[in-house]
Amino acid sequence: MTYEELVKQVQEAYKDADASKVKEHLAIQFNVEGEAAGAFYLEVADGKVSVQPYEYYDRDALVITKAAVLEEIAAGKLDVVKAFLTGKIKVEGNVGKAALLKEIPVKSPAKEEKLAGKGKMKKK
Repeated sequence: MTYEELVKQVQEAYKDADASKVKEHLAIQFNVEGEAAGAFYLEVADGKVSVQPYEYYDRDALVITKAAVLEEIAAGKLDVVKAFLTGKIKVEGNVGKAALLKEIPVKSPAKEEKLAGKGKMKKK
């Protein structure tokens, strides 16, 4: 996976995400190590999520991790708090603000397939 592919995957996961539970401004920079190395940020402002492929110097927290861990978080397979507690991510800065990521539901393919299945009507 390339850096560009990873950023696109995270952008897609948080596209149109409901961040209404996050009542304050939130800016988290992700520094990806190893495969797909690079930096990007996720910002929540006015209930909307934006993911941009740039560094964010006035950030609340810096999250350092590997691409595979971010893929799991973006797919809704790994809770950000659990990732922190198990050492899969390191957080510098405001850990409490970084934990607010758990309040933003992601769009994962598995969740969407499940929801699509519920909407289908059965034939008699």
